[in-house]
Amino acid sequence: MRYAMNWDLDSIFSGKSQSTSLRQELADLDQMIHDFHQSVEQLQINTEQEVAQLQKIIQQDEAIQKSFTECATFIEALASENIYDNQAKLLTGTLYAKLPALQLAHTIFNKKLSSYTDEQWQALIPTHFAQIAFRLGEMRKQGAELLDEQSENIISTLALDGQSAWSQHYDTIVASIQIPFNDEWLSAGQAFNVMMSSADAAIRQELFEKWEKAWQEKADLLADTLNHLDGFRLSNYRLHQVTDFLKEPLTYNRLDRQTLDQMWDTITQNKQKFADFLTRKAQLFGKEKMDWQDQDAPILLGDFKERRFTFDQAADFIIENFRQFSPKMADFAQMAFEKAWIEAQDRPGKRPGGYCSSLPKSKESRIFMTYGESVNEVATLAHELGHAFHSHVMWDLPMLNQDYAMNVAETASTFAELIVADATLKAATSVEEKINLLDVKLQNAIAMFMNIHARFIFETNFYTARQKGLVATEEITEMMLQAQKEAYNDCLNSYHPHFWAAKLHFFIDEVPFYNFPYTFGYLFSLGIYAKANQHATGFEDQYIALLRDTASMTTEELAKKHLAVDLHEPTFWQAGIDMVLKDIDTFMELTEQYI
Repeated sequence: MRYAMNWDLDSIFSGKSQSTSLRQELADLDQMIHDFHQSVEQLQINTEQEVAQLQKIIQQDEAIQKSFTECATFIEALASENIYDNQAKLLTGTLYAKLPALQLAHTIFNKKLSSYTDEQWQALIPTHFAQIAFRLGEMRKQGAELLDEQSENIISTLALDGQSAWSQHYDTIVASIQIPFNDEWLSAGQAFNVMMSSADAAIRQELFEKWEKAWQEKADLLADTLNHLDGFRLSNYRLHQVTDFLKEPLTYNRLDRQTLDQMWDTITQNKQKFADFLTRKAQLFGKEKMDWQDQDAPILLGDFKERRFTFDQAADFIIENFRQFSPKMADFAQMAFEKAWIEAQDRPGKRPGGYCSSLPKSKESRIFMTYGESVNEVATLAHELGHAFHSHVMWDLPMLNQDYAMNVAETASTFAELIVADATLKAATSVEEKINLLDVKLQNAIAMFMNIHARFIFETNFYTARQKGLVATEEITEMMLQAQKEAYNDCLNSYHPHFWAAKLHFFIDEVPFYNFPYTFGYLFSLGIYAKANQHATGFEDQYIALLRDTASMTTEELAKKHLAVDLHEPTFWQAGIDMVLKDIDTFMELTEQYI
């Protein structure tokens, strides 16, 4: 079957960035926020009308969140598919200009929730709002930590032209980057895809040098952007008497510090085998040590030629292998392909990277990527479909209970990716193909345990320095270099000093520390995947039950309930790492004869 490689946006709002239906939705949002604010103001604690008033407020808030997210996903899609769509940038400004009024209403509501005594809370919430009690409890706790309403409103208003504006400024800078290659100019996204996947070492080297140069030329602009974006965030923390810059990302991910530290500590103790793997891969390329741009390069030994997947072949492969674990996942993926929910075409003018965004009003998702026909791209496609499936199984839940955090979001996506990685391995017909596919699978582990660890180390060090003042471009670049050396056990021949400038994740305003949740999700999904392989029947329902709980309890509680593990103990983390080390042992054994 042939599937469209361009997504369908008209079914959401017709007319792209000139859509009249989108503008009507944006206008309706203003009235909805106004009515919500009035209801919150009128809420009377400990009265006969209290329950009815709370129910109305929650219903109004749910309607607003669905509408706002629907608009945000659509506008982001416009900006992603065409980085030159200036109207989409204006629409982004129009939408996010509504946030201060909405945040003010939330501030008032959360502060009213925080005014309940423990006795009053226990008498009311479990009886009338049991399904969303956990989320209301989070809002109550947040309310207790807020400043007065006027101060919070000032901060959120200033954030539009502060934190959020700097984040959008990053996109503007990236849109101006063009890299010369083969008598044409590549966008940042196109250049990255070619650089990291080409089988030709000379091409990888040429593009990496041009890639580094392109980001170095923009480094001062990007350093200003990063300094002011994170400076705004740190100022906001100080106003709230918060000195630990990890408090917000940990709270957002419903994770405690002990869990995070245990995860990184266990990974660090196992680094050497990953370094040995990278060195062995470099040797297969005829080098003593691994160069940065070669990490994701394919290993092609003997007469083996890397298998290529057209988009249609990738779709069929994913659907077929999802079905072995979960017919519901397979049916969902097929629907996503048939309904054109995926923007995959390789063309100039697209934003680099990939993502999945939800449309809660339509009860759909949209996936953005630039598909390149490699095994890695098939895995990426499966990864994003895992995100979409996670949202899909939660559409019938209250909107509050759909608000899962990034770390558990990465669980569903990485689980889907593991299915595809193992499926390709099982289909291997030669030693050379198995080596190639083991490498593809292990590239993900290297990213999670080394690349992302470098990002975490860098961001930790940058925030520490930024608390004392502005950080110079050269110092930021040196921080990135040292973080990479530490995370990679100094096993590489060359590094990517301007990675901090090239990586969008450092410039996202909504979620700080957009790194460790990936590694958490990867290891958490390994535990789920192991469980799936142990249970021939009944796994699908267990898996969906876990996904549906991801916004209704802490991550530690989720692991205890559905996997019966303690995330504070190294045992869980080591078990996941051991699964990867087993693949490394197989890789080292199979490649010995080629050294």
